[in-house]
This record gives sequence, C-alpha cells and structure tokens, in this order.
Amino acid sequence: MDALDALTADHNRVRGLFDRFEKAEEADDAAAMAEVFAKMDEDLEVHTTIEEEIFYPWARGLSDEVNDIIDEGIEEHHVAKVLLGEIEGLEPGADAWKAKVKVLIEAVEHHAEEEEKEMFPKIRGASSADDREQIGQQLEARKAQLGAPTPADADGMTKEQLIDLASEQHIPGRSKMDRDELAATVDAR
Repeated sequence: MDALDALTADHNRVRGLFDRFEKAEEADDAAAMAEVFAKMDEDLEVHTTIEEEIFYPWARGLSDEVNDIIDEGIEEHHVAKVLLGEIEGLEPGADAWKAKVKVLIEAVEHHAEEEEKEMFPKIRGASSADDREQIGQQLEARKAQLGAPTPADADGMTKEQLIDLASEQHIPGRSKMDRDELAATVDAR
C-alpha cells in the first residue's frame, strides 16, 4: 500500500476513536471513555513511531518545503506525547482528564489535516509511486512488529464485513472506501 494511503488510513482509524470518545463523553460513560482512550494511546504511539522511524527520514530528502513541515510535525508529536503522559496520570472521567483528552484530539486532528492537505500532496509530487509503495510496506511491517492493526488482519473478510466493522468503529468516509482502504483502516484484530 502507498505510504500516504497507509498513514491516512491510520488517521481515519484514530478519527473514529475520537468520535467514539465524544459519544462516550456525551453519555457520561467513564469506563467507555477510558477504554477508547487506551486505544487512542496505543494507536498514536504506533503512528508517531512509524512516522519518526521510517516515513519522516525518507520524506526529508524530497524537498526543503517537506522538510519544514516534518520539523513542525515532530514538534506536534512531542506535544501529543506530553499530553498522553499527563492524561495517563489523571483519573479517567475526571474533568481535567476529559479536558486534556479534548485538547489532545484537537492537536492530533490539526496535525493529521496538515499532513493530508499540505505535506502529502508535496510528497506525492516529489516521489514515485514505487517509492511510496516500498515505504508503505516498511510502515506496515513495523506496525505489525509493534502489534498494531494491519491490512493482513482483515484477510478473509468481505467488503460488507469491513463496512460493518468500519461503521462500529465510526470510521469517517467508509462508504467511499474500497475493500483495500477499509482493510487498512479498520482494526480487524
């Protein structure tokens, strides 16, 4: 899978978690909020790791413009990691805990949108499809090593089953995704 598509799939899976967190908060369900936050924490840890270890070092060589966006992205990762650490030290469901999770969601959403709208188009224009495919394979292999969901987890599932799972996981844009995009986005573990 193309690296940009793989990272966008991760963004959409986390967006689904954000929506699930908001629904749990509206229901004042502290246990559900804590469960969803644990998944957010896991997904964000893996995502920042694969970007920092594989994607960013590769993309740095493409252009100065991409390099500047990567510098900002690394700082945004730092902010997210600090927030995650602070959140883990608070009581799930407490007002301060919920407020920090909301700030985390806003920060990560900004980061994902900036990557998708500013960085990814520049990378697509400065790299070959073959190179992005190769980096995408490296990203997926590292995700598997870290125990994160990968498209291979969805082997044997039909598109309809994946759509149902994407619906349960509140994945945005699921109705427009093909089977491969769904398999890359859902957590089929």
